[in-house]
Amino acid sequence: MVRILSKKSFALSAMVAASLMASGVMASDETEPRNEQYKDKFSKQYNSWHETSESVEIIDALEQDPNLVVLWAGYGFAKDYNKARGHMYAVTDLRNTLRSGAPKQDSDGPMPMACWSCKSPDVPRMIEEQGEDGYFSGKWYKGGAEIVNTIGCSDCHEKGKSKLRISRPFAERGMETLGTPFDKASRKDKQSMVCGQCHVEYYFEKTADKKGFVKFPWDKGTTVEDMEAYYDGIEFSDWTHKLSKTPMLKAQHPGYETWQLGMHGKNNVSCTDCHMPKVKNAEGRKFTDHKVGNPFDRFEDTCGSCHEQSKEFMVNLDNERKAKVKEIQLRAENQLVKAHFEAAAAWEAGATEAEMKPILTDIRHGQWRWDYAIASHGVASHAPDEALRVLGTAVDKAADARVKLAQLLAKKGVKQPIAYPDISTKAKAQAAMGMDMKKMNADKAEFKKTELPKWDAEAKKREATY
Repeated sequence: MVRILSKKSFALSAMVAASLMASGVMASDETEPRNEQYKDKFSKQYNSWHETSESVEIIDALEQDPNLVVLWAGYGFAKDYNKARGHMYAVTDLRNTLRSGAPKQDSDGPMPMACWSCKSPDVPRMIEEQGEDGYFSGKWYKGGAEIVNTIGCSDCHEKGKSKLRISRPFAERGMETLGTPFDKASRKDKQSMVCGQCHVEYYFEKTADKKGFVKFPWDKGTTVEDMEAYYDGIEFSDWTHKLSKTPMLKAQHPGYETWQLGMHGKNNVSCTDCHMPKVKNAEGRKFTDHKVGNPFDRFEDTCGSCHEQSKEFMVNLDNERKAKVKEIQLRAENQLVKAHFEAAAAWEAGATEAEMKPILTDIRHGQWRWDYAIASHGVASHAPDEALRVLGTAVDKAADARVKLAQLLAKKGVKQPIAYPDISTKAKAQAAMGMDMKKMNADKAEFKKTELPKWDAEAKKREATY
């Protein structure tokens, strides 16, 4: 298990790390961040993990659904949001996205160090060397030369072994909040808890002593309503919406939470049963396939091990569920997008904070529920009933906001319906939100040209001492 270091032990840890690095010894005794170090001892697992590099396609979610630009206006996701690729691309894609900006030094924004937290086994290495205070301090740029190994072996396994572990203290604390410490959990539960280190909802604490620390908002529970109540109770918001001025919540990827609520989670079917099944190698010996991906790609080893129905039947059923979820998702988006524009019109017409407060609460809750559902990777497969339920409440909340806005706009003498700009494409939506995409892309290109080579050279020099 990863140690949570005090300030005193953090200082000692830093001195020890410096001494070890100077002598050419691995700085962390718990984490080997270089995935290639495992390729001989665990060759089958390593080779299958490496096959996640086949997930080369970049799918632009904003291009597919320009509504997202408006829904996230004023936040980084409105700049750039591509669908997740394989584990091999975790570091690469974070470096490349416009969301991480084009910083040139440690103090530059827009993102904190915490944004690296699920991307690499270098994260637990850094926490072990520096303590959480040391790791979480500063901006995202600070970690560029340190965090270079993509999601891999030491994220989930003890150093040099196949034994599972939770490698991040904040994830360990989150699981303990639910009453299931990792070392007391069954092997089945551990298999999913390891995935739940990252495939969860989380936020960055904004307290005096833990500014920027990652925390799972599970103190009241893990349903969408539980986490909503938690965030409201501490008056947390990720950003203020550019149009409506709503204090917004951005869901991350609550796959662990929604999996628990679905038929698989309730029947103790773990994440690995479906996404990392036991398969046979050429010699007929079984091993865990680390090419995390769509269960239908290995149907006989995944779905077929429990279900008697054919692959065709199961695929069609899954597609039907996805279509139903998508339909309600788009209904929610339509209501929320209009609510943001109408709220902006109300502010412009002279609405007061007191008049707007109940409206903004509805918008906040409606979009949080919509985002919780769609940000949960695979929710239509994991928990379609819960997805439809949550999206239904999102539609209701957004509709409530629009009814109140209609009444307020009429009171202010605003002619309805208001005029909505053309947001039919990503480019048009970003222009309507006043975003200078030409400059953002140029700045990013310069960052990749000048800063990334420095990071890679520094990392290579450091790792040569291991």
